[in-house]
Amino acid sequence: MATKPGRLLAVIGDEDTCTGFLLGGIGEMNSKRQPNFFVVKKDTAVSEIEDAFRQFTSRDDVAIVLINQHIGEEIRHLLDAYDQTVPSVLEIPSKEHPYDPSKDSILRRAKGMFSAEDFR
Repeated sequence: MATKPGRLLAVIGDEDTCTGFLLGGIGEMNSKRQPNFFVVKKDTAVSEIEDAFRQFTSRDDVAIVLINQHIGEEIRHLLDAYDQTVPSVLEIPSKEHPYDPSKDSILRRAKGMFSAEDFR
């Protein structure tokens, strides 16, 4: 499935991550006045994170959803079950939490597609 021109990046992240991407110019609102970012704070309920993930992955104007890996851990069941190619979901590190490749569901799936002999 090819992406349409003008599709957006969506971010589910802590305040520092969302601020950084917004300063980089990714902030947008769709025609329904829904932003393409969701700031997760310490008191944000898991159900709110799940709703934001479902909303972003069902929008036709979003091509990529970026989520802080430590936040992704809270909704790991949704990330593991997500099997669409567009929008793509990528787990990223945050300032306080380094990236751990062993927890990345997309990377685990990609590794399962190839064997060591494929790279010889």
